[in-house]
Amino acid sequence: MNPFKSRRAKLIEKMGSGIAIIPTAMEKYRNSDASYPYRADSYFHYLTAFPEPEAVLVLIAGRGKNGPQQILFCRDKDMEREIWDGFRHGPEAAKDVFGFDAAFSIKTLDEQLPQLIADQPALHFSLGHDSAWDARITAALNAVRAQTRTGKRPPAAIHDVYIALDEMRLIKDAHEIALMKQAAAISCTAHRRAMQFAAPGKYEYEIEAELLHEFRRHGSQYPAYSSIVAAGANACVLHYVGNNHRVGAGDLILIDAGCELDGYASDITRTFPANGRFSPAQRDIYELVLMAQTAAIAATKPGARFIDPHEAALKVLTQGLLDLKLLSGTLGEALEKESYKRFYMHRTSHWLGLDVHDVGEYKESEKWRTLVPGMVLTMEPGCYIRPAADVPEAFWNIGIRIEDDALVTAEGCEIITTAAPKTIADIEALMSKE
Repeated sequence: MNPFKSRRAKLIEKMGSGIAIIPTAMEKYRNSDASYPYRADSYFHYLTAFPEPEAVLVLIAGRGKNGPQQILFCRDKDMEREIWDGFRHGPEAAKDVFGFDAAFSIKTLDEQLPQLIADQPALHFSLGHDSAWDARITAALNAVRAQTRTGKRPPAAIHDVYIALDEMRLIKDAHEIALMKQAAAISCTAHRRAMQFAAPGKYEYEIEAELLHEFRRHGSQYPAYSSIVAAGANACVLHYVGNNHRVGAGDLILIDAGCELDGYASDITRTFPANGRFSPAQRDIYELVLMAQTAAIAATKPGARFIDPHEAALKVLTQGLLDLKLLSGTLGEALEKESYKRFYMHRTSHWLGLDVHDVGEYKESEKWRTLVPGMVLTMEPGCYIRPAADVPEAFWNIGIRIEDDALVTAEGCEIITTAAPKTIADIEALMSKE
C-alpha cells in the first residue's frame, strides 16, 4: 500500500474531526534570477511525496459527504512552462500517481478555502511558521465569518497539526527505515573515499569535494547539511564549515557529513590522522571517545530514557579525562560541577529523519522520553581540547567526534553506519599507502 496515503489516513484518524491544511515550502531565490535547489517542506513530503512547489495538502476528517477526504492543490499542467522549468504533473495526473481522492488547480485554492473551512468543527494548521500563510488562513476564516447570517460557521478550535505529525514522524515505518539505511550506506562509502584521499597538503575543500562526488554518484540529491571538514585546530570548532584550510602533517581531520536521499538524512562523523597514523596523545583521546560511544550504544534500547546514552557516554568520557589528568577531583565532583564541559559541551544524541535534527519532543510531562522501536537517533560523543597553560602541549588542538546513526529495535539498537571505519586499526589500515 502507498505509505504516504497510509500516513494521511493515520493523521485523519488522529484529527478525529475537522480540516487540516499543510502547504509545501516556497521556492527561494539565491539572487536576482537564480533560485536555490527546491526541496519540499518535510511535513508535506512525509504525507505526499509530491515534489513540486506551489502545492497544498488538505485533509478532511469525519464522515458524510465532506469526509474523510485527501485533497491536493497543485500547479496546472502547462506545456509552455515545462519547456523552461521541467515536467509538471498537473492535478489530474497528480491525483492518480500520488493516490489522492481529488486534486485541483492551486489557482482555485483561495476561492475554495472558505468553502472547505466552513462548518468544520476544527482547523488543524500550524500558525506562526509562515506569516504569508497565516494571513491567507486568516482571510479564509474572515470570509466564513462574513457569512454567519447565512448559517455558515468558522471552526470553533484551531489545533497545531505539526504536534500530531511530530509524534508520527518520530517512529519510522519500514519505508523510512529502508531509505535511511540506503542514505547511511552512501554516506559510509563517502567517508571511506575521503579517508583514502586525505593527506597532508590537501585543502579541506578538496576532501569535501570527494564526499560530494560520492553522494551524488550514488543517487543522493543533496548533502543533508553543510559538510564539516575540519583539520587541526578547526576540529575544535563544533560547527566549522569554512573548509578552506590546508591540512598539516600532524593534523587530525574531523569530517561530519551525510547525504540526503529522497528527503531522509544520514549523519556521520569520523576523525582520522592526516598522515594515516595516530600520535600517542591522539590515540589516547580517540580511544576514550570511542569507549564513550560504545557505552552510549549499549544504553540505547527500548525502555531506556533518551538521556541514558548521553549519561553513559559522559561518565566514561569524564573518567577518562580524569585519568589523563586533564580534569581534577573525583568523577562525582566533575559530573556535578560539569567541569567536563570545557572539553565536551554538547549532547550525545538527537533525533534523525527527514530533518538532520528531526522533530519530536525529547521530554514528556517533564520526564525524558522513553525509547521505543522505530526511533532513530545519533550517537556522537566528542572531545575538543584547545591550547591552554594547564593542558599538555601534546593534546593541543585535538578535536575528535565519532558519530553513528542508531535505529532502536526490539532487542536494543542497530547501528546503520558501521561501514564507515572507526576503530584505530581499521582507519590506519584503510589509509595505509603501502
